[in-house]
Amino acid sequence: MTTANAFAPDSLVLNGKLPLWYQVSQSLRASILGRPADAPLRLPTEEELAAHYGVSVLTLRQALKELEAEGLISRHRRRGTFIEPAARRAVPVKLLGSVDAIVAQQSGGRTTILSHGPAPLPPDAAEHFPGRTEAVSFRRLRHDESGEPSNWAQNYVRPELAAGIDLADLERWPMTKVLRDVLGVRISRITDTVTARLADPDTARLLGVPLLSPILHYTGVTYDDTGQVADVAHIHYRGDRFSFSVTMEAP
Repeated sequence: MTTANAFAPDSLVLNGKLPLWYQVSQSLRASILGRPADAPLRLPTEEELAAHYGVSVLTLRQALKELEAEGLISRHRRRGTFIEPAARRAVPVKLLGSVDAIVAQQSGGRTTILSHGPAPLPPDAAEHFPGRTEAVSFRRLRHDESGEPSNWAQNYVRPELAAGIDLADLERWPMTKVLRDVLGVRISRITDTVTARLADPDTARLLGVPLLSPILHYTGVTYDDTGQVADVAHIHYRGDRFSFSVTMEAP
């Protein structure tokens, strides 16, 4: 395995409708935010990363420039590029049209598995699983780099897929990345919905906020290449830590 493969093991399927540098930056961002705590801070060379993604060095440099502007990395002539150990991630909820963008958005911080196992499907998830009355539920709590709770997620996954999920992978990576890069699910599309809600007792307790505080509620429905739903995700973001942002690219 090359240094670049070890750092960013996920393959990137380039989308012709989005800028290459943006797609590369989102994949790198996910790898940076999802890395183990004891992982090296030095990134592979620009040439190694460019070859890994199949893009030019100029495109790779533009991607790195974006990450540097976010404060995630620092670049030093002759020494290389390094992850900023104390960098705090930006926290807008961005829906930008690529799976790697979703992976990057959901990465970072420390994740705790709250519970997992078979569970009845609530109405808003059952509509995506025709003929099923239950799926496998995974509940996770995420903390930011300061250790404070930032959001909690509940995923409903088809049982045959859930059987192959290692909980250690879910502590490191978002569900989307585990489905695609670990289980090999060929994701065809993800539909996203973000609504404003008030914190219910469970959410208020998990996120450490007052009851009825503003919450951003994200629903993501992941489809495989056969048109079946693989996963329905409900993510509850603290309203005082996140904003909602959409970028549209011209055709």
